[in-house]
Amino acid sequence: MTLRSSLLLTLLVSQLASADWYFRGTPNQWAATALDDRGQGVYATCQTFAQGDGQGSPRFKIDRFANWAENYPSADYEVSANSSVEIRFNALNQTIDTVTVANCDDESTQDSWYFRGTANGWSTTAMLDAGQNNYEVRVSFAGEANNARFKIDHRGDWIENYPNADIVVADFTTYDIRFNSVTKTISVAEVGGDDSIPAQVSALPSPGTYSNSQRIRLQVSDNKDAQPSLYFTLDGSQATQDSALYVEQIFSAHDIGSGDDLTIRTLTVDASGNEAEQRFAYQIDPIQTGTIDFRSETIYFVMTARFYDGDASNNYYNRDRIEPNDPQWRGDFKGLIAQLDYIKDLGFTAIWVTPPVVNRSGLDYHGYHAYDWTQVDPRLESSDATYQDFINAAHALGMKVVQDVVINHSSQYGIRDQVWIDHLPIKYYVPAGAEQGLVDNGAYQGNLGDYQSTFRDDNDNSVAPFWFSSRHSSDAEGVLPLVDPLTGVTVPKAGYNPGRFFGIDAATLDPDWYHQDGFMAGGDWENPASLQTKHMAGDTIDLATGNQNVKDYINGAMHKYLAMGVDAIRLDTTKHIERNELLTYIEDWQTFKPGTFVFGEVLVKGLGFGTEIGNDNGPAAIRPWWYTRTGNDPANPSGDSNLSVLDFPLFSTFRDNVTHGSLGGIGGALSMDWTYADPTELVTFFQNHDVGPDNDFKFRFGGAEANAALAYNLLWTIRGIPSLYYGEEIMFKAGFPHDIQSNDDTVADTGRAYYGDHLDDRAATQSHPLYQHIKRLNQIRHAVPALQMGVMDKVNEWGSGMSFVRDYNNQESYAVVGLATGNGQSISVSGVPNGTYRDAVTGNTINVGNGTLAFNVQSNSIGAYVLDGPGKVGEHGRYLR
Repeated sequence: MTLRSSLLLTLLVSQLASADWYFRGTPNQWAATALDDRGQGVYATCQTFAQGDGQGSPRFKIDRFANWAENYPSADYEVSANSSVEIRFNALNQTIDTVTVANCDDESTQDSWYFRGTANGWSTTAMLDAGQNNYEVRVSFAGEANNARFKIDHRGDWIENYPNADIVVADFTTYDIRFNSVTKTISVAEVGGDDSIPAQVSALPSPGTYSNSQRIRLQVSDNKDAQPSLYFTLDGSQATQDSALYVEQIFSAHDIGSGDDLTIRTLTVDASGNEAEQRFAYQIDPIQTGTIDFRSETIYFVMTARFYDGDASNNYYNRDRIEPNDPQWRGDFKGLIAQLDYIKDLGFTAIWVTPPVVNRSGLDYHGYHAYDWTQVDPRLESSDATYQDFINAAHALGMKVVQDVVINHSSQYGIRDQVWIDHLPIKYYVPAGAEQGLVDNGAYQGNLGDYQSTFRDDNDNSVAPFWFSSRHSSDAEGVLPLVDPLTGVTVPKAGYNPGRFFGIDAATLDPDWYHQDGFMAGGDWENPASLQTKHMAGDTIDLATGNQNVKDYINGAMHKYLAMGVDAIRLDTTKHIERNELLTYIEDWQTFKPGTFVFGEVLVKGLGFGTEIGNDNGPAAIRPWWYTRTGNDPANPSGDSNLSVLDFPLFSTFRDNVTHGSLGGIGGALSMDWTYADPTELVTFFQNHDVGPDNDFKFRFGGAEANAALAYNLLWTIRGIPSLYYGEEIMFKAGFPHDIQSNDDTVADTGRAYYGDHLDDRAATQSHPLYQHIKRLNQIRHAVPALQMGVMDKVNEWGSGMSFVRDYNNQESYAVVGLATGNGQSISVSGVPNGTYRDAVTGNTINVGNGTLAFNVQSNSIGAYVLDGPGKVGEHGRYLR
């Protein structure tokens, strides 16, 4: 909302028509005492309770018209003996809220109203009594990322506040705010004065080092001036008001040698005369310059919260599976920044991070239970190490950032400030046989409410109903009675239905935001309609991704991260969204930031190409290749959707071949490459955070180290973009389940254990044979464009060995590759161009004059003979020699 100095915003808050409501209870011997009308359907009284009566403990009901025909709650509302209690009844939803006070007779006769908003961190700032029921305050909003807003709160307890939705105002602006306690009107007037804040400039993509040419545009914004002037230079000289004026030009950065390849310097001048200078520098790495695609990268996948702890102050225990001294939220962006040189030394050029957005669930450290897509989870950030700082630091080292994104589902608590899902506040949950305040659950001692929140509130959703939101800032101990509006039961109550705190009734979800088709079961996993409209689990609530409001919300959030510099997107649970519907999101992101590489998780455990192609028990419409295409004939792949996928079909063969030292079956999987729009863009992997190459697809690889080396030899030389899950380079947690298996497991018992101890002992970690092996594979792949982007041809696989050709751009880069398992192999490939071939592994040179290249490969090694190639790359290790 934009407000000018002359603008006066008046909000009229409607009230219910007058109705008579009465207190009846033990203090007045169940007679009728009229409640005070507090407006907005809220009625109140203060009562002093003694010991109760002959029928039971102190208690009461709220009665309409004093005739018992309509009264609430269904069972008497019990309170503590010998206490004074302020009682508030909401006639809109028939909920009751109580607050214990010192003495009903001592209530102040002077009313109190408070300003609460982003300008004061939602704390209380008393408003001045200006007479005639008016209250006033002057507030300066110093900049809240275009999210400045506020409410007016009666008595500073959130029980009665206005209006229903936050009032949105402008950043960097001071306002006089007036509230009338009778009419509930709020007026907001901008205060005039000198503007001393200059305009700000941002560049998209953000400055840094890139592997290919970049197209850059600028954006300028100011707190008051809608069209500040922006001047620029491109030659490194200081920008002045005599420099060129920016009017939506697009600048190009190309490799022109060492150092900065493009430097943009800017000067902004706003209507108040404020000036500011900024500098944006871009480097294009000459080794990586080429086509604008992601195939030249290799990806290191980190579970951010489990990688490295750079800031212990943001550590956080989830309420489920607590392990003392190992908070699930342990790693952070400060730690990741500190270890960028480790990842770079290992040879990776892109870092895939788990979803960084605000999460909510009992075990949400992994990031896949989004609650607020628009904000980065504070448990990952530090004041000096934000997500933006991490992106900038990665770019400064020439590394790209892949952000994991979930759009299929939200957490079980809805979406903050957008949609609320009905639950009782968790701080009122008491297990059967337990007692509130004595619950022994580690950091959550007392109750399961968020132990780091002042009021133990873990669901700060502004669109929650009054009966729920009134407890956001009260009753930290979770002991004051709260009536469940669904059942009339008063909590806390030991053993009360856990579903009211943690469960989901799909039929009651808001259809504007969610599907209402129930939960997945049985054959649903092979049925597209069920797969794409039902909820996977109680903490993954299926979004109605076809609705425009859902698209607008998610796409708006994604624009923010793309503008921050995110280079690529990994899309979670892709097959749970119908393809054509999903592609509208991809198109939006790639229109906003052209060249954005997106790859999806279409999980299958098997070759999985669809019944229409003849080798599967599920339809093609939920198989990986389908999502890379645009055609609608599942038996005839066609079109290119600009969406790539993780190569689950190839991975699914690994339990039967490479993990046992064999290459049998690899050729069969590769023979289906014709189904994909571009198989060279597939993202390949040996294992990840969910699945491993074992019979049950559940465990980190725990077999022979040489067989892991064989798997990496394959993935780094065949078509596709290889990715490595953190710790694979030392066989971290070998044989452990990827995720929690039993009721007593903690994260430390899984493949998601904390990795930081190994990073603190880098000498030992970096000397591991697999670390050195992967490092050299990265060196070789980065030196040979054919191994990055070349089409695969002449595939020949015989179990103990394999050979193939990678041809990039009609022999611009051409490689003949041979793989050997545990026994050395003799390789011969015919029909290759004549010329001089040099092996990137041994440096051996072979001159071909008859179209046939023959060479030997040692056990567990590879031969990568490159036409007119560079020769030996890197140093010999245990497996590459």
